[in-house]
Amino acid sequence: MPDRFNIRVYGILIDNERLLVNEEKIGTRLVTKFPGGGLELGEGIADGLKREWKEELGLSIEIVDHFYTTDFFQQSAFDNSQVISIYYRIHLAQLPESFTNYESNEHTFWLPISTVSSETFHLPIDKVVGQMLYKRYADRSL
Repeated sequence: MPDRFNIRVYGILIDNERLLVNEEKIGTRLVTKFPGGGLELGEGIADGLKREWKEELGLSIEIVDHFYTTDFFQQSAFDNSQVISIYYRIHLAQLPESFTNYESNEHTFWLPISTVSSETFHLPIDKVVGQMLYKRYADRSL
């Protein structure tokens, strides 16, 4: 049984029919995930999401709307916690000059939104969100 909650916040940025994703090393695994991360003690959810995007990508964001919050039990694969993830659709507060070709680093990249599915992601809750995006954006003509 977990001994604490681990609250995570993630942003879904879609631009020009592309989704921005991260590759991150977690433990010994390289995983594809949504940009975001853990909420800090004393921090609000919106502030935590904005901090994570600023830290990870150097981007200032605004929240558009809530997309999904974990609605099932998920044990962390990395420690003895229960993971609760909150996802928001976001947009950038200010577009960098080179945003069309934006690449934060070698571990941040764009995927065509029509190709995103549960298989795009490695973490269990991200897989649920990936499937939700698939249902909404998949190119059914392929």
